[in-house]
Amino acid sequence: MNSCIHCGISFDFYNKGFIFIESKQIRQHITSKYQISGGNIAYAPYSSLDTVENELNRLSHVSDIKIGLSRSTRHERLIDLKTFKFRFQEKETVNFIQHGQLVSHLQPIVSLHSKEVYGYESLLRTKDSEISYSPMSLFNIAAKTGLHSLLDQRAREAAIKARDGNIPIGKKSFINFLPSTIYNPDFCLQHTFKLVEKYKVNPQDLVFEVVETEKINDVLHLKKVLDRYKKEGMKVALDDVGSGYSTLDMLELLRPDYVKIDRSYVTNCDQDSTKQAFLKEANKRAHALGIITLAEGIERIEEAQVCESLGYDLAQGYLFGKPSETTKWSNPVSANSSN
Repeated sequence: MNSCIHCGISFDFYNKGFIFIESKQIRQHITSKYQISGGNIAYAPYSSLDTVENELNRLSHVSDIKIGLSRSTRHERLIDLKTFKFRFQEKETVNFIQHGQLVSHLQPIVSLHSKEVYGYESLLRTKDSEISYSPMSLFNIAAKTGLHSLLDQRAREAAIKARDGNIPIGKKSFINFLPSTIYNPDFCLQHTFKLVEKYKVNPQDLVFEVVETEKINDVLHLKKVLDRYKKEGMKVALDDVGSGYSTLDMLELLRPDYVKIDRSYVTNCDQDSTKQAFLKEANKRAHALGIITLAEGIERIEEAQVCESLGYDLAQGYLFGKPSETTKWSNPVSANSSN
């Protein structure tokens, strides 16, 4: 397999152009304004998006139909009617996902040993402050409209670009990615690898961090994705370890370079012996496999001190700095630690 249809099925909602319909019973579903374009595909001109909406309503009962828009009588790939209707309903957001300006804000990750900046996590934001799309809403709509792979690619590009002028060579960039958007690692990740070359980034300075809100059933596929990153000299991390699918038992199978412990175990850990026991066990098991440990969600000096005393390598959270376009940070651990 040397291509992947999931990575680039996108089109714009032009105010006028041609609507394409594909169905095994194409002649049963078209009106006189349509022309057959070979096989099971037909097309017709439209002069407004209201016309497109009327066609969607007319065809809503058809189960096997695919639809697409084009400015000419040539078309690209078509998508299923349900997905097309989602895109039509969310036209403005879909347009932003495909063409809007994305940037990364940077949150510091610090070494609990040296108290120095180790790297930065890149977090997706919209460039125009007047356009208020949250990353969660963008990815939710992208998933419903078949554009989650495209958005994930664009987010990774914004994160790689954010290094320029902000993050010096040798400091890590932690970049989120969704495993569910990568169907064929050898093909789907080529876009990212080309960006690394384009922006002249040292692959060893990049840490690709697994982010997923639902349980991933195909763990072997995830391992293939992580191994593909590693093959290019990049590092990989598991996020939210301790919740969802990211259990401690996964560490030996997946062998990430870093583990980020779920913030639920870090918050108020100085006041909870059960949380401290989990943090200790997670750190022990990770270090036994040569994995670097990172405690995230640290907001209080006491939480940082507990994680430091348990042997954690890295820390991240509002205590050190909120996501920002700049790379400034404070060093409260060094200033206040009793060690």
